Amino acid sequence: MTPPLHRVNLSIGATALTPLKVSLVVSDLAGGGAVRAFLLGQVLQKLGYTVEVVGFLFGSALYAVPPDGMAIKAIPGCDYPEFLGAARTLLNTLSGDLLYAVKPKPTSFGLALLNRLRCRRPLLLDMDDWELSWHGGESWRYAPSPQQFARDVLKPGGALRFPDHPLYLMGMERLVGWADALTVDTTFLQQRFGGVYLPNGKDTDLFDPQAHDAIASRQRYGLAPYRVLMFPGAPRPHKGLEDLLAALDRLNQPDLRLVIVGGNPYDDYDDRLMQQWGRWIIKLPKFAVNEMPAVLAAAHVVVVPQRDTAIARAQFPLKLTDGMAMAKPVLSTRVGDIPMIVGDTGYLVDANAPDQLAAQIQWIFDHPAEASRKGLAARAKCVESYSTTAMAIALAPILETIGKRFAR
Repeated sequence: MTPPLHRVNLSIGATALTPLKVSLVVSDLAGGGAVRAFLLGQVLQKLGYTVEVVGFLFGSALYAVPPDGMAIKAIPGCDYPEFLGAARTLLNTLSGDLLYAVKPKPTSFGLALLNRLRCRRPLLLDMDDWELSWHGGESWRYAPSPQQFARDVLKPGGALRFPDHPLYLMGMERLVGWADALTVDTTFLQQRFGGVYLPNGKDTDLFDPQAHDAIASRQRYGLAPYRVLMFPGAPRPHKGLEDLLAALDRLNQPDLRLVIVGGNPYDDYDDRLMQQWGRWIIKLPKFAVNEMPAVLAAAHVVVVPQRDTAIARAQFPLKLTDGMAMAKPVLSTRVGDIPMIVGDTGYLVDANAPDQLAAQIQWIFDHPAEASRKGLAARAKCVESYSTTAMAIALAPILETIGKRFAR
């Protein structure tokens, strides 16, 4: 087991024995940012801090199952003008000695900035996405007619009533430098915004392949008859599953299956995949993080076939460390940081290349001993560089620097 790490004292004027608390501020607990927030919370707990996750819920349920022992405070999300009352509730809920905003959105970073000015609490910002990339990136413009602007502001459901409209996101990006420290999970974001590189880690004590039997896991989840290509995440167009499914069409081997774990809560993209490629797909439900190692144990290969888009280049796919931690061969694409993360411990092909994916899938199953060696090498690399312990070691000096600055 990993030994406990040193806790940095952040409390202004506090003694070394004062319990310290961090408030993670999340824009939408029904969205993907909750996953990074929960991960950061686990790292902070490893460093000895008490953690609360406070955020809006712009949906009916949490996107991810929170880890045991982590306090979650969800405030119903809404549009302007009702959002002003919800924002006041969130600000009054924050009780941490330090604020850690997840994503540079008005609903997280914007409100945390207001709280920092009011209470002089240190503020960190974390970025795990380029938020404007979801709206076209640098090409996005808002140039409405006067009539359209009036509708966007005044009409119920108007675009500018949404608190995280891209116009507001653009403004938040200009305020990134106001944070006391910035952490980012990709070199793309670091080159664009600066900050300290804090890649997505995995609890490699929990995700331990020695604790799970692959054959038993496949039987448990109804996958025993198949060679399993597992995608443990939410399918979206930039994640390349259409290329992977086209590759399965080319191979046309009846025992191959793409197993999607969790599904997409945003739209009907899963249904569209099923309509065209349902014969290759098995869908499993969302699982608590403590059960995910047993689910991943059932995989023969973990697949992360990202397409080469601005969205994908700005992301660190958590599915990579899912597979690496569980000593599974990882098949991915040469997009963003993926070649650096995987290195020679996995299998890489070009993006948007179903023929290359098909050939690599065939190679992996034709060379099981090599695939096993690569999986073990991936596990070793994950423990060293992409574990929650590695994240804690990287985050500790940032917290210490901020603590010293605010203690003056």
